[in-house]
Amino acid sequence: MSGRAGHRLPGCAPGGGGRMNPVIEAHGLSKWFGEVVAVNNLDLAIEPGVTGLLGPNGAGKSTFIKLALGLYAPSRGTLRVLGEPPRNNFAVLRRIGYCPEVDKFYETMTGYEFVYWMNRFRGLRKDIASKYAEEACERVRMTDRMDDLIAEYSKGMRQRIKLAQALASDPELLFLDEPMTGLDPEGREELFALIREMGREGKTIIFSTHILYEVERATNAVVLLYNGCVLAQGDIHQIRGLIDEHPHTVTVTCAEPHILARHFVNEAATLSMEFGMDGPTRGFTIRTRDPNAFYQRLNEAALEDGIAIDSIQCPDDNLQAVFNYLVR
Repeated sequence: MSGRAGHRLPGCAPGGGGRMNPVIEAHGLSKWFGEVVAVNNLDLAIEPGVTGLLGPNGAGKSTFIKLALGLYAPSRGTLRVLGEPPRNNFAVLRRIGYCPEVDKFYETMTGYEFVYWMNRFRGLRKDIASKYAEEACERVRMTDRMDDLIAEYSKGMRQRIKLAQALASDPELLFLDEPMTGLDPEGREELFALIREMGREGKTIIFSTHILYEVERATNAVVLLYNGCVLAQGDIHQIRGLIDEHPHTVTVTCAEPHILARHFVNEAATLSMEFGMDGPTRGFTIRTRDPNAFYQRLNEAALEDGIAIDSIQCPDDNLQAVFNYLVR
């Protein structure tokens, strides 16, 4: 598994025997704003279920979502959502829910009124719009506050009511752009559970995030975006594998760094080693191809030598490090 740009992880090739029709298909999709290329020659197929769009800020996640919502026209290439081009296609757009990253509310409305009128704008009858608004508020645990003015809401409440309007019309396809923003830990766990629950109900949900953990909590399917390109697509555990696969830099601080480091000098996986200054920060920094084996051997070596390890730091054990590795 190379992990290089455009890599499709095992079990995720589009089409093929027994696979469902993609909900979203992009071929050569590009979008630029002047000289800024936000989405660059994207070839992508997303199947029904829950999928995380994972990438750092500026990766093209929000632009891709807005293209799928028909808010932007492609600069080049084709895009089909629910089998049709989404741009100015109101029949398709009525089947889609959207929770944007940035909120724009009428502050003098109540939460319920906001959700209700969004339903009405989608063409729902008064009674249906009201019923769906109440159900959506209940689902995001806002029933007790839905009759309060939005101006009085906390950031987390604003996020919940924004999510309620996205859910309220019972869409087939739901886009959530950075949905965890503003939620406290309990609210995040509730939203993770809600996303998983809706996925089991047969909904297709696409949510964006720059945090790997958030994808892991909600789904197994992930699309890795960087600089407007697809780096990888597949199972989240395979993405985790990429983190363990790329070379890691690990800094170990301890009282006797030279004694501890000798266990790794002749290891085939060791790429380089440096020692820090004497004093309270003394230690060694190692670059290794096999971080899992290193951590296991480090524990064994520390026990053998009777050396207490003060700290272990690994700046490469994060998503940005994987992006940097994949694009080299």
